[in-house]
Amino acid sequence: MHPALVPAALALALVSPADGTAAEADLAYHGSVTMSGARVTVTYTPQNHGPTDVPDATVRLTASAPLADAQTLPDACLRTGPRTVTCRTGALPAASVGDPLTLGIRLAAATTEVTLRLATAWGGGPADHNPENDRRQVLVLDTGDTYYF
Repeated sequence: MHPALVPAALALALVSPADGTAAEADLAYHGSVTMSGARVTVTYTPQNHGPTDVPDATVRLTASAPLADAQTLPDACLRTGPRTVTCRTGALPAASVGDPLTLGIRLAAATTEVTLRLATAWGGGPADHNPENDRRQVLVLDTGDTYYF
């Protein structure tokens, strides 16, 4: 994990509630993706179904095609690999919806389709016993149509 995506204050071991049970949160991501030429636009909203607050988390977006070398990304995001961008969610209180994030990524070359995968890279400490809703995979065609997840 890139150090800028894990604040030092949050790089702690699992936080436990006062009753001694392991902290648990349920992260999820919902949004949309469009593709036009070599440009893919992703908008997603992080959610924490609880029961524990998450001080911050990171989402890894991986494309099936290589990304262009130069990218203009939101402040919350970093390029972390040839096909990967990782973004911070910010604080997610239990039973809340976070701030939507929109990012445009450029592929190294135009293609007719790309598969985009979103998944929690770091969950902020609490365990997530329902990881299926924080893993999304979307096949996006170069049609300009919007695909929802």
